[in-house]
Amino acid sequence: MPQDEYFSQVEWLVAYELTDKQLYSAMQYARSQDENAGRAIIEQFGRAQPALAHTVLNVFPALIASKDQNVAHLFMDLCFDVLYVFQHAYGALPHQNGMDISWLEKSAALLDAELQAFLSDEAMDTRIRDKLQVRFAERMIDSHTQRGLVELMSIAIDEHAIEQRAPQDSIRMAKSMIFVVIRLFEALYQHSHSPKP
Repeated sequence: MPQDEYFSQVEWLVAYELTDKQLYSAMQYARSQDENAGRAIIEQFGRAQPALAHTVLNVFPALIASKDQNVAHLFMDLCFDVLYVFQHAYGALPHQNGMDISWLEKSAALLDAELQAFLSDEAMDTRIRDKLQVRFAERMIDSHTQRGLVELMSIAIDEHAIEQRAPQDSIRMAKSMIFVVIRLFEALYQHSHSPKP
């Protein structure tokens, strides 16, 4: 098979939205892992993608913990689920060595003004904040994101909010962050299968 054809098939595969059955299977398996297996997966993530692992497992949870510690713990559990779903669906996590790290910098552009409208404690006109939040939600809907996975994560966060009466700002932040995590994993897999110059 010609190399260009292979890469276009892989890029299509990563852009392809997983079916409910695929998601359910991956989630069931992820949640059946014991603590040691889960720790091994997280450690492998840290070795393969140290910059991304630091962002996802340290920076994001710390931001959420500043609002609510329990929601930060939930977020980390959900990040494990996302990590496992991607590995289950698309194979082993690509290794950072040999990759142009600029993919992460470019993907981090997701943390633009719309996301800042969810995260910022700074004073912001309510109308501007609302408009930015709506624009962020619209971009999520229009993107090629794994919407089924985003929806599953959102439901889990909503259920936690009801059970634990979590602050709404922490819930909003966790939902935004989990969407960004999913987008970052998509970017990682797409970049790792893109033709190199």
